[in-house]
Amino acid sequence: MRTGQDQSAETKSRRGLAPPAATAATPLLTSSAALCWGLQFALLNPVLALLLVGLYDAGPADVGWVLAIYNASGFVAALGIPSWADRRRDYLRPLLACGALTLALAGTLAIATALPVAVVALVVLGGPAGVGVSLLFAEMKHAKAAPSEVINVRAIVSFAWVAGPPLATFIMGSLGNRAILPVLAAVALLNMATTAVMIAKRRTANSVEPDPDPAILASGQSVHRRAVVPIVAGFVALQATNSAAVSVMSLFVTERLGLPLVWSGVALGISALLEIPALLVIGKLSRRLSSQALLATGCIAGVGYYAAMTLITGPELLIAAQPLNAWFFGTVAGIGLTLFQDLIPRPGLASGLFTNTRRIGAIVSGVIIAAGPGLGFGYQGVFGICAIVAFAALILIGLSRNTAPAA
Repeated sequence: MRTGQDQSAETKSRRGLAPPAATAATPLLTSSAALCWGLQFALLNPVLALLLVGLYDAGPADVGWVLAIYNASGFVAALGIPSWADRRRDYLRPLLACGALTLALAGTLAIATALPVAVVALVVLGGPAGVGVSLLFAEMKHAKAAPSEVINVRAIVSFAWVAGPPLATFIMGSLGNRAILPVLAAVALLNMATTAVMIAKRRTANSVEPDPDPAILASGQSVHRRAVVPIVAGFVALQATNSAAVSVMSLFVTERLGLPLVWSGVALGISALLEIPALLVIGKLSRRLSSQALLATGCIAGVGYYAAMTLITGPELLIAAQPLNAWFFGTVAGIGLTLFQDLIPRPGLASGLFTNTRRIGAIVSGVIIAAGPGLGFGYQGVFGICAIVAFAALILIGLSRNTAPAA
């Protein structure tokens, strides 16, 4: 866990009293890279099933197994590639490679006419390419970025995910399904360009400032498993509740509340938009409050949100509850990333492991979704179970206080 001494050291580093960061990337450059990397798969992933059906005549069963294999490839890549980058202490060249893989993926999907070819491209090219955002945050940690900076950049990635899906559907609706692929290729080129600039700036910085002593870099590089296990389990649980809640929102709105489907999109859209200012506020608060304290507020907000959803009867209360959801997921997304990076000294492994808690959580969410109606509580029962799971996650994460190494 971070202590007052840790925060003081970070402050000294920013004031020039500690060794400079490993890269000379400016905030504007980092923010631009975050926007582009966020857009990269915010444009593709939400419409991937539509592409499989529209371009390759995939059936419902085909879509299911293709997405499963694709996500499995991403899961493996999110651990393997960042860990390899940790050993080399170089995150920018793999980041550049991810941009090239995305470009190759867009080109292959554009010319492919058969589903097997598209599947191979998604597994071999798409899975590894999706590691780009994790590598960007690993590079920030390697460059000694403060937690508040990391959280602010995470807000930019969230903005990309707010803008990406409607932009993708607009392009496909106006110009045809295949039209999204040149746009994806253009974003990949932008990603490669920003990464190339970051590499050039790092070379300039390294030519002025020698690399730190390897003995210093090696110190404190053990992963404290007793602290990691409850943290990982807690975040899998929190991610599962979010995935389950999003998945059943349309059914909850139409079947439980009897409202038009549009209210589901309105509720989720408002929550996503509010997540951005929530992350910015969290970034400021992280300079004064511990990660554990901020995360506790998020878990409490999550419990409150899910409990409120079991009692909601109309659209007004549905919308009024969304700020709680935004604060909840803002802390999970922002504080979670910095907490993993604090706990696990290898930036790539930390970012990759955090990314995979969302993938595992999506799998676990299936159990939550089935349990609510299965126990006779309907879709509001899903939110009730989510409240219990979020509270259990708060306890699990709290246990890490006692297992974290002393500073």
